[in-house]
Amino acid sequence: MEAEMGSPTFWDNSERAQKHIAKLNSLKKAVLPVVAFQKKVDDVTVMTELVEAAGPGEKETYARELDHQVGGMMGELDDLEIASFLTGQFDKNNAILSIQSGAGGTESNDWADMLFRMYNRWAERRGFEVEVQDVQVGDQAGISKATMLVKGENAYGYVKAERGVHRLVRISPFDANKRRHTSFCAVDVVAEVTEDIAIEIPETEIRVDVYRSSGKGGQGVNTTDSAVRLTHMPSGIVVVCQNERSQIKNRAAALNVLKARLYEKKMDEQRAEMDKFYGEKGEIGWGSQIRSYVLQPYQMVKDLRTGISTSDTQGVLDGDLDRFINAWLRAGCPRHRNKDIQMEE
Repeated sequence: MEAEMGSPTFWDNSERAQKHIAKLNSLKKAVLPVVAFQKKVDDVTVMTELVEAAGPGEKETYARELDHQVGGMMGELDDLEIASFLTGQFDKNNAILSIQSGAGGTESNDWADMLFRMYNRWAERRGFEVEVQDVQVGDQAGISKATMLVKGENAYGYVKAERGVHRLVRISPFDANKRRHTSFCAVDVVAEVTEDIAIEIPETEIRVDVYRSSGKGGQGVNTTDSAVRLTHMPSGIVVVCQNERSQIKNRAAALNVLKARLYEKKMDEQRAEMDKFYGEKGEIGWGSQIRSYVLQPYQMVKDLRTGISTSDTQGVLDGDLDRFINAWLRAGCPRHRNKDIQMEE
């Protein structure tokens, strides 16, 4: 592929050339870390031979250096293993993540806001870019709904582990009597549809509503009818986008999200997953959660699918989600599906 880039006619078709480069970069990201790791393995092999051949005075020094080298490689090996699980059809795509507050009113709206912050922090840790497409502010506090586009290599492959109901238990900051409250929010994740997946939506099936954007924004955002709401009438799917000043850009972004959701529905993946997580009635409430975040009377975050738990609740709310995502990916891999997952904090 690199040799093809040297062809005099390579840039004759700019669109084809850019796709070629993108594919090459994606392959490099998959292959080069493995090649680099193999070189480290070769170095460790040489160091092992040195330890075996060294005299009494040098053996201990070489052994310490060997232990240090191997210890540093374990984290890399873990990352390579997790990356090898991301082989789904859309795992490499960007991800569209939506947060919907559930039972609990103001409490759930505040919990939705906390989740919104948590996923932004997690994306920042992973080096992903986040584009906020819609945020609907709650009546008293927090948010009732938010949609964001997470952009980066294998974004959907990782974020899909978060699809489901998330439960929070804490002393309510909105309760004057300081009672313990339980709140629920639903997180939905679909893969962004790329150009090579043809989804045609007749204009007659879409109702377009435009209105003035709400929430934060300056001149040209809140003073014009730039927000767009698309309703797909046959399915009832509604998509809102109001982050751009241009109504045309908001419509294009909303249409892209609508296509992604319709494709998921067409493949029966979204419906099947939602039934698993929300139960037959699709409730965002008791008995359907995938993860519990308990802040009172003790500190514990536990993933109910894998059994992974931690007492570092603040770290999790600050975006430290990899332990849960990685365990879920391992549990879904054939090599690990029939094994008990044991991880130490």
